[in-house]
Amino acid sequence: MRWAVLLLVLALVLRADRVLAKDYYELLQVPKGANDAQLKRAYRKLALQYHPDKVTGSEEEKKAASQKFADINHAYEVLSDAEKRKIYDQYGEEGLKQHQQQGGGGGHGGNDMFNFFFGGFGGGQQEEEVRKGHTIYVDLYLTLRDLYVGKEMTVVRDKAVIKETSGTRKCNCKMKLMTRQLGPGMFQQFQTQECGTCPAIKLEREQEPITVHVEPGATEGQQITFFEEGEPLVDGEPGDLVFVVRQAPNTLFERRGHDLMHNFTITLTQALVGFSTTLEHLDGHKVTLASGGVTRPGDWHQIKGEGMPILGQEPKRGDLWVQYTISFPPALNEAQKETIRKMGWDR
Repeated sequence: MRWAVLLLVLALVLRADRVLAKDYYELLQVPKGANDAQLKRAYRKLALQYHPDKVTGSEEEKKAASQKFADINHAYEVLSDAEKRKIYDQYGEEGLKQHQQQGGGGGHGGNDMFNFFFGGFGGGQQEEEVRKGHTIYVDLYLTLRDLYVGKEMTVVRDKAVIKETSGTRKCNCKMKLMTRQLGPGMFQQFQTQECGTCPAIKLEREQEPITVHVEPGATEGQQITFFEEGEPLVDGEPGDLVFVVRQAPNTLFERRGHDLMHNFTITLTQALVGFSTTLEHLDGHKVTLASGGVTRPGDWHQIKGEGMPILGQEPKRGDLWVQYTISFPPALNEAQKETIRKMGWDR
């Protein structure tokens, strides 16, 4: 009885630790039920993207890519091994460590696994190309606030599914382009197969909710890919579904890379004697704007760390640049004019 209690406690601890660990399925961008073919395709794409020999940029960016590459390799090594995957699904990373300490399997290094798939960049045997269905691209229109704080949204995906029926297969499929609205401002184009002479094949359209997670700092044109969620292909594999980030205009802030630009209007009195006020940022927090001297029309004020989040480098942010516009009075009376003349500003 005591052993049973200890085993239960150990299992609970391992499950709790897993919450803090990396999610291997998320690293490879595949669903938990992904099969071997899905895992392999996802690994190949990500490994090529993050391989240290292909990443350019700063040393910090190269270091981040190298770590990502190592994580991707480790995730694939675990999920492509049936025994390790079963242990991971039940007990997470800590369970795998316990298994290895007890003499469970070794594994390949990151570059060994990469070379196994790609033969290095200098050559190697090419894998036979697999026929795939069409990749579907969907524009995902988001506000600047969405891109600043991040957003998780559910989109109802309308997709074709191949159903097998009774009959003899004599395929003579024709493709037909269709357009369907997914939601406000989101349209999807897809191709359907009309198999009039294929009594053994039937295509049906099904609706399935998909959760799209947009990270803070996402950029215009960034792609979020769902592998094998595109259009199916008879005698082939499904294509992919790709959401393309599109930024809707914002009337208060302009995005330039990681920085934000804002035009702020002050009165003539504030421009001459100084001021202290606040600006409401995209997420609602207040940013202090202040000057103790004269502010000229068109002057810029740089506020470090108040720009957009830098994707993949949290908590780093760009800067906020505020340009000042002066609101002049519509007219002055004679007494006001005389007072200004006495100040002697024209000397």
